[in-house]
Formats: sequence, structure tokens, C-alpha cells
Amino acid sequence: MSIRVTHTHGEDIAVMAPGGTEILRYVYRPDPDPFESRKPYAHPVRTLSGRTVTGYRPSDHRWHKGLQMTASHLSGQNFWGGNCYVHGQGYLPLPERVGSMRHDGFSGFTVEDDRLAFTENLTWIENGGEEWAREVRGLTVHSVDEEAGAWALDWSIRLTNTRSAPLAFGSPTTAGREMAGYTGLQWRGPRDFTGGTVFAPGTDADAGKLMGTQSPWLAFTTEHDDVDGHSTLVFAHAPENLDEKSAIHESHWFVRSEPFPTVAFSWAFFEEFELPPGESFGYRYRLVIADGAWDSDRVGTHLEGLPW
Repeated sequence: MSIRVTHTHGEDIAVMAPGGTEILRYVYRPDPDPFESRKPYAHPVRTLSGRTVTGYRPSDHRWHKGLQMTASHLSGQNFWGGNCYVHGQGYLPLPERVGSMRHDGFSGFTVEDDRLAFTENLTWIENGGEEWAREVRGLTVHSVDEEAGAWALDWSIRLTNTRSAPLAFGSPTTAGREMAGYTGLQWRGPRDFTGGTVFAPGTDADAGKLMGTQSPWLAFTTEHDDVDGHSTLVFAHAPENLDEKSAIHESHWFVRSEPFPTVAFSWAFFEEFELPPGESFGYRYRLVIADGAWDSDRVGTHLEGLPW
């Protein structure tokens, strides 16, 4: 049996697992509200048994939409959405600072028995309409394993500065707010992930102590409301992301279990970095979406079976 892919042109891409569950919907049509930073996102994302593991427009942060690429502080603009953090003043509604990411088309689209891979071209546009960056984004659905109750999503970014000035990447922490260094690829979980268990390899630290740390992977598990069952999400770096020689800037985890569940692969948690005009950077990430409450050993063993 194989996955089934439905592409509604100009709208979204949906992936259905062999068992009949829609496990991913990638939405690239423009959002209606510019304040929420118009950009593509993945929602809903589901386990093979149909458990939804992404949240969409929660009441606390309407601009949190499933799984999405963001940049909270970029040369004075906000490609995250919502309020902007200003040191000494807190979060302010500054719609003139909220940018967007325009979908420009697909340069690659391949569907095989158990694999979908597509390449999307995007342009990052500041609020005044100036095009600041060109992105080549890759998404791959693969390793659908009904016996393990899991599947994998790879997400890559290659970003090129098209301005005549450097692009400065930061976060609320680089702007003065302690331990709030969110930016980059971000996941927002549904309400029933609140208070879930977060763990990483080689440590007993919980979500609070893992904030701002580094590790090859991070896992988040919860027991669902409404249905009897658990789900586990694993967030993993490609090896080069954590290699000081190959990565443009070191990554740290932004993670919260409470008051709401979220994880971001932050590329500018503690320090800003600049991308010169005409230069590019790239990162590759992997998510494993699994049924059940996995522990560290099971996560490690499963990741070892998914070579990059």
C-alpha cells in the first residue's frame, strides 16, 4: 500500500497514509490577516491513528499555525506574526513591522509509493513591499511505518539575502527578553499537549531546564483528551546543523510545555547573526510523528534507523 497525495492548486497539499488517515496538510494559499504574517504552514499534522498533533490559531497567539518557518526578529521586521517585542516596552502591536512570505511556485514535486518530496520557492517581503530574501524550501514525507506507528517529515530551508544590506537575524532574547529566543522552524501543539513530557538524550532535564540548550534531538509526548492514547513528536537536527564548521550559526531549543506547548529550532536564541548581501544559509530538520508514549531509548533507536 502507498500514500495518496492530493494537490489542490493554489491552495494546499494533502497526504493520506495507507490506512486512510490524512497525516499532513501543507497550506500555501495566502492567509487573510497580514498581522498574522502571511506564510505557508503545515496543519493539521496527524499520527497514523489520526491523533492531531498541531494547533491552529490558538486564542493566546492567533499567529501560531501548526508547523511553520518563522523569523521573529529580522532587521527590524517580524516574520513570525503578531505583536513585536520591544525592550523596555514589552510586546506591542506594530503591524507596520510584520512581513510575509510569498509562495512563488514549486520547482520539484515527486510522489513515490511511500514518499512525497517537493521543493517550494518563496520570497520574504518586508511590510513595505521590498523583497528581502529568496527561499528554497524542501518538504519530504517518508518512512511511513505502520508497525512502529510512526512517519517522518523532513523540512529544509535555503535562504539567500537579496537586499543590498545585511540581514540581521535575532529573537526576543537578543532584543533583551531573557530565555525567549524563539525563531526559525516552529511547532505549536494543540491544547492537550499542555503539560506534556519533554526529554532529550543524555539528560533527565524537563522542558524548563531544556530551554536554550542544545542536543541532536528533542521529544515531546502527551496523553490526549477525548480519546484514549498518547502521541510522541521528535524534533531532530541534521548532523550539519550542529557542526560549528558548516552551520552559519549555532542552534538552541526553544521549548515550552506550559502555559502552552511549543518547540522551535531557534537559530538565533542568544546572539544575532548577519547574512551578507547575496549570501545564503541552509538548515535541515526532521520530525517523527508517532503514536504512543515513546521513551528516550525508543526515540534513539528509531532515529538511528532513519539515515540522513
